[in-house]
Amino acid sequence: MNNPLLTSFSTPFEAIPFDDIKNEHFLPALKEAIAQTKNEIKEITTNKEQATFENTIEALEYAGELVGLISGIAFNLNSSETSDELQAITKEMAPILSEHHNDILLNESLFERIESVYISKPSLAGEQSRLLEKAYKSFVRNGAKLGATQKERLREIDKQLSQLGLEFGEHTLNEMNSYELRLKDDAALKEMPSNILEGAKELAKEKEYEGYIFTLHYPSYVPFMTYCTDSDLRKELFLASGSKAFKGDENDNQEIIKTLVNLRLERANLLGYDTHAHYVLENRMAQSAEKVNHFLQDILTKAKPFGIKELEELTSFAQEQEDVKELNAWDMSYYSEKLKKQKFDVNDELLKPYFQLEKVIDGVFTTASKLFGITFKERNDIPVYHKDVIVYEVSDENENLVGLFYADFFPRKGKRSGAWMTSFRGQSNTQGQNKRPHVSIVCNFTKPTSSQPSLLTFNEVTTLFHEFGHALHGLLADTQYESLSGTNVYWDFVELPSQVMENWCYEKECLDLFAAHYQTGEKIPEELIQKIKESASFMEGVATCRQLSFGMLDMGWHSLTTPFEGDVSTFEHEAMSPALLYQRPQGVNMSCAFSHIFAGGYSSGYYSYKWAEVLDADAFELFLEKGIFDPQVAQSFKEHVLSKGGTENPMELYKRFRGAEPKVEALLKRAGLV
Repeated sequence: MNNPLLTSFSTPFEAIPFDDIKNEHFLPALKEAIAQTKNEIKEITTNKEQATFENTIEALEYAGELVGLISGIAFNLNSSETSDELQAITKEMAPILSEHHNDILLNESLFERIESVYISKPSLAGEQSRLLEKAYKSFVRNGAKLGATQKERLREIDKQLSQLGLEFGEHTLNEMNSYELRLKDDAALKEMPSNILEGAKELAKEKEYEGYIFTLHYPSYVPFMTYCTDSDLRKELFLASGSKAFKGDENDNQEIIKTLVNLRLERANLLGYDTHAHYVLENRMAQSAEKVNHFLQDILTKAKPFGIKELEELTSFAQEQEDVKELNAWDMSYYSEKLKKQKFDVNDELLKPYFQLEKVIDGVFTTASKLFGITFKERNDIPVYHKDVIVYEVSDENENLVGLFYADFFPRKGKRSGAWMTSFRGQSNTQGQNKRPHVSIVCNFTKPTSSQPSLLTFNEVTTLFHEFGHALHGLLADTQYESLSGTNVYWDFVELPSQVMENWCYEKECLDLFAAHYQTGEKIPEELIQKIKESASFMEGVATCRQLSFGMLDMGWHSLTTPFEGDVSTFEHEAMSPALLYQRPQGVNMSCAFSHIFAGGYSSGYYSYKWAEVLDADAFELFLEKGIFDPQVAQSFKEHVLSKGGTENPMELYKRFRGAEPKVEALLKRAGLV
């Protein structure tokens, strides 16, 4: 069989030939790539010469590139364009990759050579020194110094963990796709935005149903919870969303959670750590579970009084509006939107006509161009994995290639919920080749209808800028080694480039670049921009407490010191309760659909969103001081943060840009929590 994954790509810029790749290509290609990598590792371990940085550390860096490429394509597709067949294939691939990964990390001969180089303390340049340190620590932290029996157990654990993470994700996706709220008439939908109503009607038509269909996907769920006038219907959809993978059926994730956290604890103990959190946080800016918990508690202490006051105000408002006896969780979005409109005379429906997706895309590109001198050109000759995907060639001011940028914006059945950035190919500059990155952002925005283009809520605008910030981190990478490039940084630093980009969405100078009415072309009025800024901290105390509760839940699960044998729901409530402002309904559970920590890379790391908010608020103050498009500040951010990847300690990079460590006061001030 001619396997396109095992031949050089003849596409423009060696882009992935999605048109030629079939599901049956993945497993044979992966096995062949692993065989090639084993030979590359064998060449290192059987080298008769003394171990050096070049013949051991660098050689290891170059080994296994094909494995990374093939697995990256497969697992990216499994998130954005999956099928039952691909899910089965990735489930088969996961333990194979885990075993291969451990074959390398537990290879005694290979570790001996790495340790020999590490102990000899060769005189190396900064990036080379960082690569050596990273290689050595990676082996030690993954069991290189364990005994034979312990190594075997570690292999078993890692294989199980890789499979369980995939199953967890499959269950939540199945739940997302299987639920539909069907309504015969529009009696409760009179406040629903016309494009949302039209989309629900078109979906019903596709399903041969006379009426309207709403789903748990973000562009359907959020408007329904915000504008549906019937509290009982809001409750129905809220409980359907909140009970994902928590129903005791074949998609239930409770036993998977128990097994996952216990295996993670056992793994940490095997490697000499008290908890999984201690293991993870050793390689983070925060450094320890104690520091993370103090950080979360410190912000909670400042935010909770504001959250309580905001909730009291919202409850009073709801009682005045409709004589609501009790404000339930499924009523929050509905009355929040009404209160926001009353206080600031602004809401999503007033703003959406100014945020046509195509214009927002142009705006984010223009922002990047003004800041970093890069341009984006759509390419129709590069293969894509779905017809909705758009590819752009990115160039610098001298027309040199910066990279490829893939954009995938709309929800569909084979795509998981949320928004994320990923990479199909990393950046490196080794062996005489400057390899430029191929990055992608994947979102779930409201689709255009037959009568309207895709109009974004302001929250979706900030989401696009956020994910684009991650993409810039990948695209503007300029390092020697791929494993230190782009977003290959500490998890509590990786959100800085993304979250700082959101700040531009609130500035008139930036909004004037793209925010124009999709029908009249009129620029967004200055008074609306002012209202956006004034309302930016609306219900921020409640939102902060909610975010902190997720961080506390994550730390709770991963700070266990003994195997968990209790009730998932009870544990969750106890972990989150310090930050909860109102009673959570029976039958809902966050953990069972918490893909960030159980199917993604955020275990013991969810706090990093709030941690990075401190960084981004502090960083953007410099832009505000000098000008949001100041070329010197932008160049400094590019040079010291975006281009450096993980080549240095992130706090040192940040201080080089900002001149000092970040101050939490900048975040509290921006959020109105002072």
